[in-house]
Amino acid sequence: MNKQEIKKVIVAQKESRIELRYIEREQHLLQQESRSDPFVRIFSGVRRCGKSTLMDRIRDNSKEKEYSLNFDDNRLTGFTAADFEKLYEAFHELYDPEKTWYFDEIQNVDGWEMFVRRLHNEGHKVFITGSNANMLSRELGSHLTGRYLQTEIFPFSFAEYCKYREISFETNDYYSPSKTTVIKKAFRDYIFSGGFPEFLQIKNADYLKTLFENILYRDIIVRHNIRNSRLLMEMTHFLISNVSKETSYNSLKNIFGLSNAITVKEYIRYLEDCYLLFAINKFDYSLKKQLANPKKVYCIDSGMAGIVSFQFSENFGRQLENLVFLHLRRSAPGIFYHRQNHECDFLVVNDKKVIMAIQVSRSIADSATRQRELNGLHEAMNAYHLQTGWIITEDEEETIEHNGLTIKVMPAWKFLMTEK
Repeated sequence: MNKQEIKKVIVAQKESRIELRYIEREQHLLQQESRSDPFVRIFSGVRRCGKSTLMDRIRDNSKEKEYSLNFDDNRLTGFTAADFEKLYEAFHELYDPEKTWYFDEIQNVDGWEMFVRRLHNEGHKVFITGSNANMLSRELGSHLTGRYLQTEIFPFSFAEYCKYREISFETNDYYSPSKTTVIKKAFRDYIFSGGFPEFLQIKNADYLKTLFENILYRDIIVRHNIRNSRLLMEMTHFLISNVSKETSYNSLKNIFGLSNAITVKEYIRYLEDCYLLFAINKFDYSLKKQLANPKKVYCIDSGMAGIVSFQFSENFGRQLENLVFLHLRRSAPGIFYHRQNHECDFLVVNDKKVIMAIQVSRSIADSATRQRELNGLHEAMNAYHLQTGWIITEDEEETIEHNGLTIKVMPAWKFLMTEK
């Protein structure tokens, strides 16, 4: 690209930028140290989850805000690493000198990390958003080790959704029937709508369907030159339809009639890289056994999952489990499941130590369901020496003391409002 073309895009993006309503995110990313610390700041996450809006908020609160460019723009299709010097000159010719830079989806340009490292070495502050975890981590690890801080951004959590809906809820409100009625209604709405900010504004199901297809096409099919796009689409639909169920590479290979499981493994990795799906392992202290065991898969957003798969939307229990997973995953990447004689839905692991065991069930009023959930939870608690365990339900609450163990049964709407 020539410099004049780059200048046109810079100015056009600035003129087309619209002021969006901003909802304060749970991550405390707007504190002063995020602008004054010496690190390159990376915000990664699925497309349209609010990364750019968050970065715009940081830019709006800064004295330096002109050096900003979104690389997810068809006018920049021909931009290469060799054009970064022209970009540098273009900004300095258009605006007064600044030391703060803002880049959206910069991983679209191969070799971007060398330019960012140069800026960092020259004492500049750089903020970046990206929607591909593997591409970001590969380049960051190669050229920016020790120079960056990365934060994952998700669609709105339930607490953020309530802020969007202007529903305030304080600790004492748990004892107010009128307040809990409002929050329960909001929770039911949240399960079916999910947390993509733009979808909550327009409430058009086609938006989520189109976003889903764009993620598959732009972030996987085009980027990885997938020839059998139909297979990828069918496998993704199948996985979302079977959220929370155990599956393996070999079982998927057989279902889709593949000659080996390598393709399955690659497709799931691509889906994880673009934050569309998350696969968790059965916990084992042996990493080799972890990788060999069946996995459980969860979706980035319950609203999107419901649009993509009617089977998912019709199963409230799996919707509930997906929401609990996302709540845990926002702050604890170490999430596993437990299975020996019985199953426990989630183990939270920190520094190779299990610190929390959680079951999810719509209700435990039925005696058989209650016993099944308690059996799995007790087994996990005893295996990992935990004194307290959790059962998350739709709307039941009690404390169970059994054999020296404490089981806290909590409504999902309350659990999702708690600090993690």
